[in-house]
Amino acid sequence: MSLHIITDSASDITPDEAKELGITVVPLKTVFGTTEYLDGIDLTANDFYEKLVETDELPSTSQISPYQYEIEYRAALATNDEVLVITLSQKLSGCYQSALIARDALDPEQAEHVTVVDTLSVTIGEQLLIELALRMRDEGKSAAEIGKMIENRRNDVKVIALLDTLEFLKRGGRISPTVAMAGNLLNIKPVLTVKDGLVELLGKARGSKNGNNYLNKFVAENGGIDYDAPYRLAYSGMSDALLQKYIRDSKALYADKVDFLPITQVGSVIGTHAGPGAVALAFFAANDK
Repeated sequence: MSLHIITDSASDITPDEAKELGITVVPLKTVFGTTEYLDGIDLTANDFYEKLVETDELPSTSQISPYQYEIEYRAALATNDEVLVITLSQKLSGCYQSALIARDALDPEQAEHVTVVDTLSVTIGEQLLIELALRMRDEGKSAAEIGKMIENRRNDVKVIALLDTLEFLKRGGRISPTVAMAGNLLNIKPVLTVKDGLVELLGKARGSKNGNNYLNKFVAENGGIDYDAPYRLAYSGMSDALLQKYIRDSKALYADKVDFLPITQVGSVIGTHAGPGAVALAFFAANDK
């Protein structure tokens, strides 16, 4: 039985990575002014951050339409027995609902072979569950079995991010200009997490050093990183300098445990709100084994 996996570009899996993994990544749209771009296809992450810092107008993103999903379903079912659709949190986007609507538009016999599952996460948190799904696909598991696994494990994914600036939260109306100005003057860096499918403020750190300590404290409070399960780091912007500093400052977490740290560049879906200079970590806790 052959199984094809479809996900969305909010996972920040690039087209080249998707090809290597044997999956389909359907792009969301990013809109600057009146111009729409397909995330990751005609707007790379670097292109996005160049435009972001050059304009005073915050871009917007739009979800994947049911029609886009339906096209991908029909193409995948033409050569595969089953399709598994893995989406970003439905509490952050309407992609999950679009995926369900597209499935209902198929003939009943075709729809039976499409499973849709919500990760309750986004970007590298979403990626961890996709990686687990790929492992199970390679073991010959069915779409229903993998979908059940994701539902069982999605709340075990730990995600934490340190933003470098409050500017883009201000532009998006998430905080007032006064709060943003005060925060920037005090070098306040928001620490965010994803909980029950929503992005929440976990705390505030003053300066990068305290921010890095906050990230490491979060890891310790969650029982450490399970290195047998997927884990991943990420950065936003065109440079990973802040992430590399975090890795150097936190070498005790990784030294002698792993030879390689997988790193993702955050794209436009989350980058619109985080801005450049964010550092993020996603993992399964060692004490959840």
